[in-house]
Amino acid sequence: MVRRLLATLGVALLLGSTLLGSPVAANADDYPTWDDVAAVRGDEAATQQKIAQLESLIGGLQANATKTQAESDAKAAIWVEADTKYQEAYSRTQTLLAQAQEADAIAEESARRAGQIAAQMSRTGGGNVAAMLFADSANADSLLYGLGMWERIGAQSSLISERAILDRNTAQALTDQATRAQEELETLKLAAEKAFLEAQAAAAAAQTALDEQLTKQAVLQQQLAVLKERRAATEADYLAGVEARIGAGVSLDAGEISLAGWARPASGYITSVYGWSAQYGTSFHKGTDIGAGCGQNIYAGSGGTVVYAAGGWNGGYGNYIIIEHSSGLRTAYAHIQDGGILVTAGQQVVVGQNIARAGTTGNSTGCHLHYEVRVDGVAIDSVPFMADRGIRIG
Repeated sequence: MVRRLLATLGVALLLGSTLLGSPVAANADDYPTWDDVAAVRGDEAATQQKIAQLESLIGGLQANATKTQAESDAKAAIWVEADTKYQEAYSRTQTLLAQAQEADAIAEESARRAGQIAAQMSRTGGGNVAAMLFADSANADSLLYGLGMWERIGAQSSLISERAILDRNTAQALTDQATRAQEELETLKLAAEKAFLEAQAAAAAAQTALDEQLTKQAVLQQQLAVLKERRAATEADYLAGVEARIGAGVSLDAGEISLAGWARPASGYITSVYGWSAQYGTSFHKGTDIGAGCGQNIYAGSGGTVVYAAGGWNGGYGNYIIIEHSSGLRTAYAHIQDGGILVTAGQQVVVGQNIARAGTTGNSTGCHLHYEVRVDGVAIDSVPFMADRGIRIG
């Protein structure tokens, strides 16, 4: 952002020298130069024609920015939906795997008990007691008693065996479900990754269109004002547009940085936790909400490369930034205020760098930062993750 602003100021200085008499070559895209504006001031018909051209160019810039932003929003919505399905499926798959593992342990125990009963009956001769009655009628009473005992033991053995079979079937069914879930999970992951790349490309196109609009529109609007007011242009005309774009400036003070080299992304209490929550009904909350005030600075949790920086709805995230760190680790920052994204896709950032300002864009009811940590594409609970790195959130 700083480099972009410096570049803009550089253009302003060049334009200023043009106004003082040093010519600047016209752009290849045939946008009017200040020399063009000066040339028509004495010709009413030419002035009106140039005014119409400027207004048309401004309208075209705005329409293109709106169109590309709408396309970016649509791609982002597809990605967020695909990613939500993946995150929810991942959570369910982990639950199924845990249940299958627990059922397998129960089945192993049931099988062990059934084996013990079978072995005991084999050792104590729990065979044909009825045949023994005919061979030893003198001990009929004790044999009949033994027959009753063995019947009860046999019944117990049968129940234990049936339970072992049932437990094994349950374990196998859960294992099969988990296996199918894992296969489906891989499909969902690929779909989410594909959707992200498309959203990333659309966001880059939207940013390019917006940059073009902001940079060129500032000049065109000042040129238009000069023509409509029938006066000579001054360097202040363009600089006024630049200052309106830059605003009062932003704070670059770093957030709290731990000895582990991580920064607290924003200050404020936790207003919503990660995971399944009654607050979100049946939805899965992929991040931690930090109650940062409107316009409050948001800082990069760690150094890395900005892989996504886009304004718009973004599937409910609102204005949104994703930073790629290392080893499949990413952090994400959502609901940034309009005009509050201070970085661009492809930009390198350092830990604690002021990358945005908190807002309430997207699916939000009040200013806050939605902060996500993702490992290999899976959203995890950022609170313990950051705590392990010396940063307390909330």
